[in-house]
Amino acid sequence: MSNEFKDKVVLVTGAGAGLGKAHALEFAERGAKVVVNDLGGSVAGGGASDAADEVVAEIRAAGGIAIANKASVADRAGAASMVQDAVDEFGTIDIVVNNAGIVRDRSFKKMTLDDFDLVMQVHLTGTAYVTHAAWPIMYEKNYGRIVFTSSGSGVFGNFGQANYAAAKMGMVGMMNVLALEGASHNIKVNCLCPAAATRMTATIPGRTENVDTPDPLRAPGLVTPAVLLMCADDAPTGKIIQGSGGKFTQAAVFVNEGIELGLDASMETILANKDALLDMSAAKPGALRKPVAK
Repeated sequence: MSNEFKDKVVLVTGAGAGLGKAHALEFAERGAKVVVNDLGGSVAGGGASDAADEVVAEIRAAGGIAIANKASVADRAGAASMVQDAVDEFGTIDIVVNNAGIVRDRSFKKMTLDDFDLVMQVHLTGTAYVTHAAWPIMYEKNYGRIVFTSSGSGVFGNFGQANYAAAKMGMVGMMNVLALEGASHNIKVNCLCPAAATRMTATIPGRTENVDTPDPLRAPGLVTPAVLLMCADDAPTGKIIQGSGGKFTQAAVFVNEGIELGLDASMETILANKDALLDMSAAKPGALRKPVAK
């Protein structure tokens, strides 16, 4: 087993169960010092539990090093406290895996704006809060690895998840910018699009999987290798990696040649060339802009 993560300081949000727990356990097994964050709430964001303490106890029982943090990523002070706990206990922060999230699934027609706002606040804004707290430390020491947990629901869409999908696709935009801004200081930022049996996926209408005795190929731990790749010393940056059941793929934005109408551009000319405009048969991946050192 590689010891690449030995003594690295890792923060995993939403690590009390599911994917986050699998990530935290694997980092700890590989010698990392882990801050296990979990508010302990339900998948809808309510309630509280000792989930973070339980994961910390499991890590310590196996000989690993970990501390618990029970703050909410959606609270600015709470998000900052996670990074501060890492610094106070271990001296720095090297890796942040933004995993915490909730769901409030409904069709857009039936969705309340409160449910829209809350999901955006936890997933997108919460990810920004935690990352913003860690960014100056990573920038100063010229090292950082950051993972945003996006979703195929955002990249491709999923019925009944307008709030969740908007937040998840927002992460892709933020990743694109931070991958550029962090390049000159060895900060690498990537998005994970996972699929596994968790408490959250069990709430999706039509799902019948049993989280307690899931299909082995739906185990959260089979997604974790993608996280390790994105946090390794030779990690890529600005990538969307999909992981499920031990299968990993990359998703990307593609751009075609398009049409050049110039001064003749009008509704009539664009309609006349619509087929060429929408033809993606020869499309190529859209490239990130060149990083600017600042």
